[in-house]
Amino acid sequence: MEWLLLLAGAFLAGLIDAVVGGGGLVQLPLLLAVFPSVGIPILFGTNKISSIAGTASSAWQYSRKVSISYRLALPASLAALIGAASGAAVVSFLPNHALKPMVLVLLVVVGVYTWFKPEFGRRVVQRREWTWPRLLAVLLGFGLGFYDGFFGPGTGSFLIFGFVRLFGMDMLHASASAKLVNFATNLAALVFFLSHDGVLWQVGLAMACANIAGAQVGTWMAVRHGNAFIRWLLLTVVSVLAIKLAWDIFSH
Repeated sequence: MEWLLLLAGAFLAGLIDAVVGGGGLVQLPLLLAVFPSVGIPILFGTNKISSIAGTASSAWQYSRKVSISYRLALPASLAALIGAASGAAVVSFLPNHALKPMVLVLLVVVGVYTWFKPEFGRRVVQRREWTWPRLLAVLLGFGLGFYDGFFGPGTGSFLIFGFVRLFGMDMLHASASAKLVNFATNLAALVFFLSHDGVLWQVGLAMACANIAGAQVGTWMAVRHGNAFIRWLLLTVVSVLAIKLAWDIFSH
């Protein structure tokens, strides 16, 4: 029964993550519930095995069906790799719970902005050309990479919002670009956990297979149903994240 729950959770996490990010909302609590006596860093690393497999699968599928702006996504991904490693290194020195109120505010801003801008991300918008668009992509990638390595919740959603707001992408193309950056942050985090605390390989690899299957379905749904579907799922995930963070902050 526990294995069935883990595989079903990994499938759902892969589906959600492929579209707007936020799969950790499903996967991590499930791992913590099924393995209460296992150290949290080990479960975090196990979660990353599953997540990176689904993200890689989703990124590959997107690259075959959607034109990705590699001139922005690749510099952002490289910067995110460095940022995530930096964030993971800093997490042992600073309390990440201090970030929760700020992240809650950012989630509310993203949700409110997306809600009151129905046209946001529905189509590609010609923005004025930034003087250094790659530099902006690097700053976005490093900043959110650092955040993902340090704390994490909502990284995929923030990336999509950033690609739409800064570069005028529609939701579909922003989601595709975000997958490359997310892969980089997951890779950095996985390397960190492997080198420090280890992982549950059997659990992680089994969940990775289910996560890949979910990612394939999620990518297909995103491509088929387009920007409106991604927008509503983004609003849902951001709302759930905000509620969870608010509960964590105000229930203590």
